[in-house]
Amino acid sequence: MTIQRFPGSVPGRSRIVVHNGLVYTVATAASDSEDIAEQTRLCLAYLDKHLHEAGTDRSGLLQATVYLSDMSHKPGFDAIWRDWIGGRENWPQRACVGAQLAGSDLVEIVAVAAVAV
Repeated sequence: MTIQRFPGSVPGRSRIVVHNGLVYTVATAASDSEDIAEQTRLCLAYLDKHLHEAGTDRSGLLQATVYLSDMSHKPGFDAIWRDWIGGRENWPQRACVGAQLAGSDLVEIVAVAAVAV
């Protein structure tokens, strides 16, 4: 059994784990901005980076769970997400949940993707 782990910036956590052809990752914006559009763009850029490091891209996304600090931000998040995710062939199964997030985070995305073949 091979498990590849990419360390995160916080001890005890990996930002990416690859196992059995699947990529598990998490992304936040790492920004103090109070603008959901800005934090969403930054979060998705980190997600792109993580997927690339693990050998895949957004077309390999299978599932995404989006955590928002305030569900009133969902329309703003969705507008950015729809532009980023592209055509129907890229759409993962996705859930959006309201949650108390750390610090000034407005959005956090936990995703599972298939490794590119």
